[in-house]
Amino acid sequence: MGAQTVTTMHHDVFNGDADGLCALQQLRLAEPVESQLITGVKRDIALLKRVAAGPEDQVTVLDIALDKNREALLGVLAGGATVRYFDHHFPGEIPKHPRFEPHIETLSDKGTSLLVDDYLHGRFRAWAVVGTFGDNFDAQAHRAIASLGYRPDQVAALRSLGIYLNYNGYGPSLEDLHIPPDALARRMRPYAEPLEFIAEDPAFPQLEAGYHEDMTRAAGLPPELVTERHGLYVLPDEPWARRVSGVLANQLAQQAPQRAHALLTRLPAGGFLVSVRAPLERGEGADALCRQFPTGGGRKAAAGINALPDDQYLPFVRAFTSAF
Repeated sequence: MGAQTVTTMHHDVFNGDADGLCALQQLRLAEPVESQLITGVKRDIALLKRVAAGPEDQVTVLDIALDKNREALLGVLAGGATVRYFDHHFPGEIPKHPRFEPHIETLSDKGTSLLVDDYLHGRFRAWAVVGTFGDNFDAQAHRAIASLGYRPDQVAALRSLGIYLNYNGYGPSLEDLHIPPDALARRMRPYAEPLEFIAEDPAFPQLEAGYHEDMTRAAGLPPELVTERHGLYVLPDEPWARRVSGVLANQLAQQAPQRAHALLTRLPAGGFLVSVRAPLERGEGADALCRQFPTGGGRKAAAGINALPDDQYLPFVRAFTSAF
């Protein structure tokens, strides 16, 4: 009998926000393959446990914290697959394994899209810029695009796309989102130039309309707490509030860069979904604060808590004001 042919399967595991989508977009433009897409809402980051990879399979992981996926990662490696991992969140101890290729940095101003841009030597930098704008790294996005010759109105369009892609990822369930992230990834895939995606795919006007409608609802929201260094807001248990929490936090951070911001969105089952932004002038501290609470995590500049119980509201407020 002849030797059996081993079929290599590709598994792309990625955060459903702008940074995860745009990191994947760059890689698959450079390395086009058919792959299984494994993703979810922005805060659904324990994604590697969904991977059923066999020997010789290739797993690419983008923009989810290794620290929250360690056990699943070790299991995938033990099963014989090769794993390539790009991320900028707190990783904990990074495993050493002959089939593990980490590209992990935790700089406060560099997201996964820029890590992939480095890896690809800038081949699809416009998409890296979109993801970087979406992650609220405006200064870094402007630096990255400066040499590409885009007009100011085109840069503004890329920034809007990043914000809308990021906005679409928020919400505790896929039902809260306008477009599931895996569907967005497939719709983005044919476009090497994000401006063409903006012009040709109806996703852009759909997300633009939803974003502006939700942000209009949020515009009159009064703060629960405001000081020179802090702003804390409580949002209602409504789908629009769950969708808008992250981008509203980013907008508030841009408007008051000396302030830390926390947005607590009420959840249907009780408790809060929490988004935290460190002061832009400081750029760190959000992840350390959120990791003090179960279901908390993120990166230095922006982090969150998936489910803060009601009885932890006051302890969170104390920890928030103390941290910043």
